[in-house]
Amino acid sequence: MMELILTVVIGLIGGIAVGTQTPIAGAMSQRVGGAASSFIVHLGGLVASGVLLLSRRGENIEQWRELPWYMLCSGGLGLVLFLTVSHTIPKLGAVSGVTLIIVGQLVAGLAIDYLGAFGTVPRDLEITKIIGLTLLLIGAYLIIR
Repeated sequence: MMELILTVVIGLIGGIAVGTQTPIAGAMSQRVGGAASSFIVHLGGLVASGVLLLSRRGENIEQWRELPWYMLCSGGLGLVLFLTVSHTIPKLGAVSGVTLIIVGQLVAGLAIDYLGAFGTVPRDLEITKIIGLTLLLIGAYLIIR
């Protein structure tokens, strides 16, 4: 039970990080432009990741050449995320922009789980998940309208 609680707390911390970074990134893009702010954010991420990697003695970084192509392209998806954030937050506000990102993540996650895409374990598409996603879509509509 403690492991589940810890996992939930870690997930919430990640959500807080995304919810905080998103409006900061949107504001930065208004000052320096979308591509420039993406570069600045990803440069900071590179430095932080490098420090973490060094503190973990390189983990298994030497095996990067054996990774599937889609894993190597995931940084491009980070760029797409950043550019969409820098567009939506200034126009819709932080709550609406973050809501759209979360709903998009959940739709993608549901499809990835169901299909077992990218090496994940396939999971059943339960009616409760469909109801939950429907409620989230209704909530997103109410937030954005």
